[in-house]
Amino acid sequence: MSIEENIKHVLNELKEGTTLIAVSKTRNIEEMEHAYDMGIRDFGENKVQELVDKYDKFHQDVRWHLIGHLQTNKVKYIVGKVHLIHSLDSIKLLKEIQKRFKAKEAVANVLIQINIGEEESKTGIYLSEMDELIDECAQCSNVNVRGLMCIIPKGTEEENRKYFRKMNNIFQELKNRSYENISMEILSMGMSGDYKVALDEGSNMIRVGQGIFGPRNYK
Repeated sequence: MSIEENIKHVLNELKEGTTLIAVSKTRNIEEMEHAYDMGIRDFGENKVQELVDKYDKFHQDVRWHLIGHLQTNKVKYIVGKVHLIHSLDSIKLLKEIQKRFKAKEAVANVLIQINIGEEESKTGIYLSEMDELIDECAQCSNVNVRGLMCIIPKGTEEENRKYFRKMNNIFQELKNRSYENISMEILSMGMSGDYKVALDEGSNMIRVGQGIFGPRNYK
């Protein structure tokens, strides 16, 4: 199917109030134009360099999402360019975001990335670290936590559902707490292979790359 047909297919499956992020990592501007012409305005990149490069070359009304791991030494490059950072995963990174955004009198909107499967190969905080990070976030003047993000372990549909449901339970629990600078509006979970299950379990933001643009060519 074409990029246009893929987008129509995905959009037809979304509930009202759900955001589709077109994951454009390794994709060229021409491919991204197809998505833009279909009304997509949210694009996700894994690497800071690629996001910054495309920021200058693509439409200015696009909302850029940094969905990959963010190194502290790269934060300074995305101030004023990124709509939402999906991958806050440490107090050290939080402090760097606060410092860099405050210096430019900007506010960073972020999601806390939870390593829900506690996989050593993945970034994100463990649940046992979440309260400490949230307490630190509440002290920040230039960082707003807007919700949670996860990348779940590969598994069966049943296993996927279990992790997504657990994430939604955490999301709902945090919604009932009251903190400075923290609101639970966004639950970013679900990618090309599992977004339907994620939507069933409460996701309101999905990140779809191959499901829109087709298989990736890494050459």
